[in-house]
Amino acid sequence: MTTILVTGGTGTLGRLVTERLRTDGHEVRVLSRRSRPYAVDLREGTGLDAAVAGVDTVVHCASTPRGGDERAARNLIEAARGAGVAHLVYISIVGVDRVPLGYYKSKLAVERLVEESGIGWTILRTTQFHDLVLSVLEGMAKLPLMPVLSGVRDQPIEVSEVADRLAELAGEDPAGRVADMGGPEVLTFTELARAYLRATGKRRVLLPVRLPGKTFRAARTGGHLTPELAVGKGTFEEYLTARAKTSP
Repeated sequence: MTTILVTGGTGTLGRLVTERLRTDGHEVRVLSRRSRPYAVDLREGTGLDAAVAGVDTVVHCASTPRGGDERAARNLIEAARGAGVAHLVYISIVGVDRVPLGYYKSKLAVERLVEESGIGWTILRTTQFHDLVLSVLEGMAKLPLMPVLSGVRDQPIEVSEVADRLAELAGEDPAGRVADMGGPEVLTFTELARAYLRATGKRRVLLPVRLPGKTFRAARTGGHLTPELAVGKGTFEEYLTARAKTSP
């Protein structure tokens, strides 16, 4: 039986990865800032050595756009090396090397740290999760005129499918950079907004907005998409429908 540590193990993705790994018979340790007995702030590293002691594989899901990912990764890698961890699995984002968004740059930097860690590694990049796209649309829908990004498309993917793939990779030998995972459909933000309005019953006038800058120029050219690897099954509309059935 393999002992696997999941960082960010109480988060949207990490929680599902933990469930899959336990179902597969692995011993799983959940690391997060508040989850005992492995309550660790990776940016500080206190208690990290104890968390990785005796661990065979680390699945690194912990991440935040508020900064600190690179520092956290350095601390994790140092502790993992010291503990003799054999496999480090990292979840990244499609387009981190093409879209000059600050958070993407940080994710790419962590990829490089993983690759140069001296530990066997696997990196999986995916497109955006359904819940992230939903949160963007919810924010846009707070106004009577709902702004939508003009010329920008997205390819949202079901987080449970990503969790399944990560759990599979964690149970295998290090594989390096594996094939990206994209959602089943590439949709404009206008199409995504209309799906959201249908699902919620809200009425909004859509206002196309074209934003300047290198980041949005890269997004308009599809730098964050992988249509040739649209391996996801669950569509955004199916996600919205399922959510509507379970939400009060």
